[in-house]
Amino acid sequence: METELYLDYNTVIHRLDPRTKLILFLYAFIGLVLYEHPLWMLPIAILILLQTALARAWINLWRLRYLLFLLTVWSLVLWNLFVAGDTPLFLFVSKESLLFSIARTMLVLLMIIAGVNLISTTRNEELVLGLIKFGLPYRVGFALSTSLRLVPTTADSLQTIAQAQRSRGLDLESGNVLERLRKWLPLLIPVFITTIRSTNIFGMALESKGFGARPDRTFYLQTEMHTIDWVLLILGGIITVTAVYLNILGYGSIPGLHRF
Repeated sequence: METELYLDYNTVIHRLDPRTKLILFLYAFIGLVLYEHPLWMLPIAILILLQTALARAWINLWRLRYLLFLLTVWSLVLWNLFVAGDTPLFLFVSKESLLFSIARTMLVLLMIIAGVNLISTTRNEELVLGLIKFGLPYRVGFALSTSLRLVPTTADSLQTIAQAQRSRGLDLESGNVLERLRKWLPLLIPVFITTIRSTNIFGMALESKGFGARPDRTFYLQTEMHTIDWVLLILGGIITVTAVYLNILGYGSIPGLHRF
């Protein structure tokens, strides 16, 4: 089972500076949280999906399809319980609450897609180096990089242990959801032990190499801003400022919406 989300493609999104991709991610977040009406979120949604297409990140979204489906269903239902409107449709759902629930669902899904785009096109080293160039301390960046590496490593350990138990006759697939969950829980103990052991070995390796002995650092990986980075940052900044201005003017709200 493949646990890494990074896709080793040579697309225009992959070639962008990691700082550019981080700022574009921030632009997308700002543009999405401004509006209550889903139609006003469509331009940002189109740009995010265009980025997904250019980055060829659909494969990672397909891997998350069950999670995205569950989030969609639950979000569409639950948000109607916390807001109400002046135009009833059926049961506890009104026209205004339905529009708001669609908008909140779009917000959740699009932020996940934007995050998948970022991870699919940016290596851990590039992501951390971009944060360090923004002023993040090196130790914090290194800890972030280590934690990001730990996620696929832990997932790989879980899959290896599960395969070993299957070879011994353990059936992990039969039964309902609770029964399968009960079978998987004991597997977490060796996973945690393996992770702690690896962490201790990693810590000893850092100490033996004198990690943190000198305050100044050099980096093997080097990144550089190019013309396309500046163009995208300027265009994204213009779109974001325009979206904020329209929101201040009152556009994008849902008349008749009442929050509990």
